[in-house]
Amino acid sequence: MAGHLHKRLHDYTASLINEGILNEQFNQLKSLQDESNPDFVVEVLSLFFEDSDRLLNALATSLDQQIVDFKKVDALVHQFKGSSSSIGAQRVQAACMSFRWYCNEENIEECLKRLQQLRNEYFAVKTKLDILLKLEQQILAAGS
Repeated sequence: MAGHLHKRLHDYTASLINEGILNEQFNQLKSLQDESNPDFVVEVLSLFFEDSDRLLNALATSLDQQIVDFKKVDALVHQFKGSSSSIGAQRVQAACMSFRWYCNEENIEECLKRLQQLRNEYFAVKTKLDILLKLEQQILAAGS
């Protein structure tokens, strides 16, 4: 049973990398998981989700102000880019890079479009990573 789950997890992870949703950084992250910390990936991804939700809310609030502080928005997007980069979420990272360009241009209309694009990419990767987390948790429950 556990061997089958390991294969499913490996194949699913490979498909996410092949689709460009994740990059090799995710495998680097997985390599840090061992017997002494078997739920490392689950913990890191859970923190990423919490942080991302907080940042998306802060971005929406910041862009909804009468006078937008583009430096603050850029700092929030930079944080998002860093956390997505650390787990290998390359489409989210790319959306952040495009968003930052429009922050530097102080273009509110494009920033609002980039926020929607960032949300879309984030929720797409979150959906895929939720499936991956379920496989990880099934492996942990199976005891290997």
